[in-house]
Amino acid sequence: MAEAQQSVIEEFEEAIASKDAGHRADALGRITDLFAAGATLYNEEQVALFDDVMHRLVEQIDETMRAAFGKRIATLPEAPPKTIRTLATDDSIAVAGPVLARSERIDDATLVESASTKSQDHLLAISQRRSLGEAVTDVLVERGNSQVALNTAKNPGAKFSDAGYDKLVTRSHDDIDLAASVWARPEIPRQHLLKLFADASATVRRRLEASDPGKASQVRDMIAHAAGQLQNKTRSHSVDYTSARAFVDTLHKVGKLDVKQLTAFAGSGMFDAAAVAMSILCDLPIDFIERVLVEGKTEQILVLVKALDGGWDTAKAILTLKAQTIGGSMHEIEQSAAQFAKLQQETAKKAIVFYRRLAQTPAPQKT
Repeated sequence: MAEAQQSVIEEFEEAIASKDAGHRADALGRITDLFAAGATLYNEEQVALFDDVMHRLVEQIDETMRAAFGKRIATLPEAPPKTIRTLATDDSIAVAGPVLARSERIDDATLVESASTKSQDHLLAISQRRSLGEAVTDVLVERGNSQVALNTAKNPGAKFSDAGYDKLVTRSHDDIDLAASVWARPEIPRQHLLKLFADASATVRRRLEASDPGKASQVRDMIAHAAGQLQNKTRSHSVDYTSARAFVDTLHKVGKLDVKQLTAFAGSGMFDAAAVAMSILCDLPIDFIERVLVEGKTEQILVLVKALDGGWDTAKAILTLKAQTIGGSMHEIEQSAAQFAKLQQETAKKAIVFYRRLAQTPAPQKT
């Protein structure tokens, strides 16, 4: 093996010196054969030697030869990393595509670089990888076109950050296929699942109202009822919600659940715990509170907090939690401070009585 390695290295030097494209391609082929035959046996120093040889040859051959080489080396588990990176960041999708889609030797930093700077075809190739980390999917769903976003959402090996899910949900608003793919992901955080459904419900409502304006009121009630049923279903299957429910119930039983604790939950971004706490403190059903947190108006949150005799710190924490869940700015939140200060607690308490009656109103039967 050592003699064969030395022979090929010498041939490589001759190939570079000759500047003959065919000679270079032949040399690269022989070096690749030698590397593939003993890749699992080489130590780091030997792999680095092959890496240097291949990398120098890759820079000396044309696109067609680079593409053929890329297809061959993409599936090698021990492929030389510097050479793989050069192929992965090639402007030609014919060269980079197979490597981006299949090579296990590409690190996330290289994938992020390619996804951030290369063509949509490059992003599409990356979206087909067996596994994708959060840093990579963040770029794919932010910069990728509709096909890239769909492929990424459908990839069972993809992992998404909270920001990534927020972007996917936002993009799903007018994209039925993407919405269905995001919806089908088993690990999607529940607050994003609720927001996804809330947005889709608005789209369904508009379509149904356009097809039959005379039944608009009935359609709205039916969709609201369906939303409540779906929230109950997703809640019952959520480990996060079950844990939060048990913890908050315990606090309530020992007399330690109060507005201060609610503020702490919201300030820490604990969606489920904050929702359960608000439900108990306001004596309102959990599905009603969740709808307020994912699709309700700012005024509703201000009313609930004021009725509990909470301060602006509590209202701000809950509004911030809502903004983190469905999007919003701190500027918009701060603009609500004056409105909260003017709101009378007596008015808020009357409003919360109305909310309780509204929440207890039976859903209309379908006719």
